[in-house]
Amino acid sequence: MDWLETLVVVVHVVIAVALVGLVLIQQGKGADAGAAFGGGASQTVFGSQGSGSFLTRLTTILAIVFFVTSFSLAVFAKQRAEVAGEAGIPVVEESSEQAPVEQAADSAESSEAESGKGSDLPELE
Repeated sequence: MDWLETLVVVVHVVIAVALVGLVLIQQGKGADAGAAFGGGASQTVFGSQGSGSFLTRLTTILAIVFFVTSFSLAVFAKQRAEVAGEAGIPVVEESSEQAPVEQAADSAESSEAESGKGSDLPELE
């Protein structure tokens, strides 16, 4: 299962970089008017009409793959969290051996009462 998660992470990163590149390559909506009159058609690889639909479709496909890998990574993270919860986190258990602690607290309270300090904070030694 570990190799599958590594594969999904690698695909996720590659798709993310490809999406950034595709978005930077694409022209904005305002550039279509110039391309319609021949201004940008001579400098594009796909011509004045072809680049928009091809790049848009490719971006859509890569975005769908990116979302699928995102959801699968979320499922992997949830499974790891459940396994870590089952592994056991140390829990402090209360025991009946609190008598020495209570005696120490009683002696601290009696020393405070004798010294006249009514503070709730314990003194540091």
